[in-house]
Amino acid sequence: MNAKHLSPGLLNERRKQAVRLRLDGHTVLKVTQQTGLSAPTVSAAWKAFREGGWAAVPVKTRGRLKGQANVLDASFQKVLWQVLNQAPPDDAPAWSSAGLADWLKENHNLELTQRAIEHWWESEGLKHEPWPLVRFAKQRSQQGRWYRQSVEPLFSKTKEATQRWQVGVRRIAHPSRSVYQFYLHGVRGRLLMRCFERPPVAADYVSLFKALSRQGPGVVVFHGALLEVSPEVKQWLAEQPAFWLVPVPRNLAITA
Repeated sequence: MNAKHLSPGLLNERRKQAVRLRLDGHTVLKVTQQTGLSAPTVSAAWKAFREGGWAAVPVKTRGRLKGQANVLDASFQKVLWQVLNQAPPDDAPAWSSAGLADWLKENHNLELTQRAIEHWWESEGLKHEPWPLVRFAKQRSQQGRWYRQSVEPLFSKTKEATQRWQVGVRRIAHPSRSVYQFYLHGVRGRLLMRCFERPPVAADYVSLFKALSRQGPGVVVFHGALLEVSPEVKQWLAEQPAFWLVPVPRNLAITA
């Protein structure tokens, strides 16, 4: 039966069948033969799935609605949460959208674009913007004084540091789960993260800082926890000759 003569419901099922066949490794030609769909229809359904998961399938005949590919179905979201709640591979400090996309492809044969992952981060309240630290330098404000007294001198003294990190921890008010998040921004402001279902403990902070220190000398401006009260964290920091931590005062607002 020609696809033009299929009912909308049956056509949608055929598109989903086409995606499943492509996931099993069948060629577009083979899929067209098994589903009766045209090659462009099969390719469009496959592209939509790769960019947005099952929620983006079926594809409407006149093109996908703007932003539709960024909506992830429950199975994709479940996997994403599972991955974010575990340590990233290869001694990486946290997950980037690119790292997540590569890991999902390699370990689950799931294809998502970085843009789709970042859109999901935003929808789940995980998106975090870097702090405008450089702007503080000339401000006559509490933020400006703190930057000039605590951050700028350390940056000047540690020119050998190859990294400048903004790192923080926060609890996210999520409607369906308990979420604690490490968020990191490097020199270019790119967001990395690691999530927990319970408050991070000292060993989690030490593990994070160790991963950062393995990338070379670095300065970390940190916000969100009183690390100075943790003997384990204090001892590790004291033993690092090329890793410097600048705590942000609890009463200082530094959001972008």
